Amino acid sequence: MGLLYALLIGAAAGWLAGKIMKGGGFGTLLNIILGIVGGLVGNWLFGILGVHIADGVVGDLITGVIGAIVILFVAGLFKK
Repeated sequence: MGLLYALLIGAAAGWLAGKIMKGGGFGTLLNIILGIVGGLVGNWLFGILGVHIADGVVGDLITGVIGAIVILFVAGLFKK
């Protein structure tokens, strides 16, 4: 069940990050995939920084969106 939860939160985070980045995205499907990876990056990044956003679905979604934005930004640098 944890894997399904992570995939759903990552997919939502990728979609939201694509909307926030406006033009920096790679299409809905790739944004969702990058959102799943972004959730991992967000958890890793916040763990290193010692930052705790919130508990539950909202905290996981915020962490995933921030991680996905970082991934989309970095991927956008290589896109050009």
